[in-house]
Amino acid sequence: MTIPERQQELLDELSLFQDWTERYEYVIGLGRKLAPLPESSRTPENLIKGCQSQVWLDAAFENGLVRYFADSDSVITKGMIALFVRVLDAQEPDAVLQADMSFIERTGLKEHLAPTRANALSLMATQMKQRALAFASQA
Repeated sequence: MTIPERQQELLDELSLFQDWTERYEYVIGLGRKLAPLPESSRTPENLIKGCQSQVWLDAAFENGLVRYFADSDSVITKGMIALFVRVLDAQEPDAVLQADMSFIERTGLKEHLAPTRANALSLMATQMKQRALAFASQA
């Protein structure tokens, strides 16, 4: 499935929920489904700086695809990074680099977050693209 297809699938799922509490519960549920991040990946280098909560992002390059691994000490933040992992994981570096990350605006989540948490979404997207850029020359 392409990144735009994954984005649309996620937007379609979120549109099923009428109120924001239900949407947040869904996002939190996505975070709970993330595979546990090994302690060895909880390093200062993998910490996304500027987020209110601690958010770790690790990446690997496997069979020509970028694999993302993430965690947070906050359930809502873990859910937010899970949105990006779901959309960008197991894609070619160039596809991640070309991805239109404005889909997160269309979720409507940003409008209902504190400014510091909304800023975290931008930081997460930037870090994920930077990881893909590091692998692009190997593709």
